Amino acid sequence: MNPQLLNTWAAAPEIALLAAICVVLLVDAWVPAEKRISTAGMSLIAIAIPTVITLWQLGQPVQYAFGGMYVADIFAHLLKLSSYVSMAVVIIYGNAYVRARPIPLGEFHTLVLFSLLGQMVMMSAANRLVIYLGLERMSLALYAMIALQRDARLPGEAAMKYFVLGALSSGFLLYGMSMIYGGTGSLDLAQIATAYASGQADSTVFTFGVVFIVAGLAFKLGAVPFHMWLPDVYQGAHTTATLVVATGSKLAAFAIAFRLLVEGLVGVAADWQLMLMILAVLSLAIGNIVAVAQTNFKRMLAYSTISQIGFVLLGLLAGVVDGNMSSAPTAYGAALFYLVTYVLTTLGTFGLVLLLARAGFEAEEIDDLKGLNRRSPWLALMLLLMMFSLAGIPPLVGFYAKLVVLKALIDAGLVWLAVVAVVFSLIGAFYYVRVVKAMYFDEPTQTVAIEPQPMASATMAVNGLAVLLLGIVPGPLMAACLVAIQQALAT
Repeated sequence: MNPQLLNTWAAAPEIALLAAICVVLLVDAWVPAEKRISTAGMSLIAIAIPTVITLWQLGQPVQYAFGGMYVADIFAHLLKLSSYVSMAVVIIYGNAYVRARPIPLGEFHTLVLFSLLGQMVMMSAANRLVIYLGLERMSLALYAMIALQRDARLPGEAAMKYFVLGALSSGFLLYGMSMIYGGTGSLDLAQIATAYASGQADSTVFTFGVVFIVAGLAFKLGAVPFHMWLPDVYQGAHTTATLVVATGSKLAAFAIAFRLLVEGLVGVAADWQLMLMILAVLSLAIGNIVAVAQTNFKRMLAYSTISQIGFVLLGLLAGVVDGNMSSAPTAYGAALFYLVTYVLTTLGTFGLVLLLARAGFEAEEIDDLKGLNRRSPWLALMLLLMMFSLAGIPPLVGFYAKLVVLKALIDAGLVWLAVVAVVFSLIGAFYYVRVVKAMYFDEPTQTVAIEPQPMASATMAVNGLAVLLLGIVPGPLMAACLVAIQQALAT
């Protein structure tokens, strides 16, 4: 195939989305609202186009484009499809929320799409420079999205904290990449792995580079001790922006963590595995213990996210055992499955906050959920499913996700680490059950009728059903994760 045609076809989802974003911008700016479909509708169509292309590419062999800097493989396709679903659900859940507040509709939806574009570039990057370009594309959109409520103090403060610490973490990543480049003379992930395996790399420079890269990734994922931005941003940002940060950005961060550490730096796995082990234990401990003391629901979910990231890191560190990668597909597949299902559950939890909110009321405190079962038994049931899934209670998908990660740890001989994870999960179950207790046993503090939009209600029903069914029948998604990891490791 002609190289130009190969490049175009491999990057067709990104090209199509970028073209769709331009159309959304022009239509929003020039066509009167009464003569066009809503911006939310246009954004959903814009997401549907790359979705169709990515589904078409699923049956194609692995394609490397742009001189090997870009890869279209099943790993990238699976994560992209997860991001498409996440951003589409964010738009559906947040439509009424955004309309009821002084948030510019056109700018918000455009920033959601630009954030998605950055995520897609990160997921298909096979070169460190491309990873960084995708990361900044996503991050800049998120900074602006959080700050869209210009007259509100908390969103502005959250945006500033996220910007400063996000820039710091990007600097860590960039510095680490530059040191790896100095030690190997390449930015290409495959060439870096080959250079280290052949003994051509400067091991001292290489090790220092790994330290900075792991620190930068820990910032992006929100792992302790690089988590300080996450609770403030979750609480301070308007909930639609919080949902984007909590879902799509985590998928993209996992993608670059896998590309950088496993595909590019597997030769020094012993070094970064030890660092991930420390990060994972600290995240499980701090995330679960501090969440118990929270009264703000969004802040509690932020610390919950920190603890959940701890489980993802456990899966990543269990892949290589004394230089043997025989269990790598199972361990990395478990981490990928865990993150995808966590994102699905998070969509439901923050989605319910969006459905309960109204003009002048944010539904951010746990007390705001008191008596929810009397006001809306159906929404209370949906949130119960999400809380029990996050707590790891069977038969919901969160239980199976935790189980496969724990199995990967035991197979890697890290039984003590599996025990630590179980202990902190039991501690974490307390604050999830506390939310359920408030919904079903406390007197309601709100009496206003809950009237979510029909499309948002239908999406919430599908969301809750998916959390339940994937717990009962997890096989197809788990198999897809394993195939994605196996292909990525093989190429």
